Amino acid sequence: MNLNIHQTFLSADDPDKALTFYRDTLGFEVRNDVAYGGMRWITVGPPDQPQTSIVLEPPALDPGLTDPERRTILELMAKGSYARIVLATPDLDTTFEKIQASGADVVQEPTDQPYGIRDCAFRDPAGNLVRINEVK
Repeated sequence: MNLNIHQTFLSADDPDKALTFYRDTLGFEVRNDVAYGGMRWITVGPPDQPQTSIVLEPPALDPGLTDPERRTILELMAKGSYARIVLATPDLDTTFEKIQASGADVVQEPTDQPYGIRDCAFRDPAGNLVRINEVK
């Protein structure tokens, strides 16, 4: 088999703030921006990886969810514990400084982890955890 990660989805409760974070702060390009039924889906991704995208979608839309489940998802998002994504960079310190300078919510400064990686972490505007690993 030959499989690639094509798309992943993250909830975004404020599309404009999410767009500012992923486009302006992280430097991703906007691939699609679709409004439908008063909601908005924005697809972004690294400019040099056109086959890989993140879709920023309205939260808790699954029609199979109950109202209590929707509330739970929104509560988890508000606490910043609903979703996460791990990105990679060859220069963690410069990346961290740029993202920190944007005013992003810092969760962890660059740290050498006991399990062998060096990483840092932020929260995006919806509370999603964005970890960034250093890869050489």
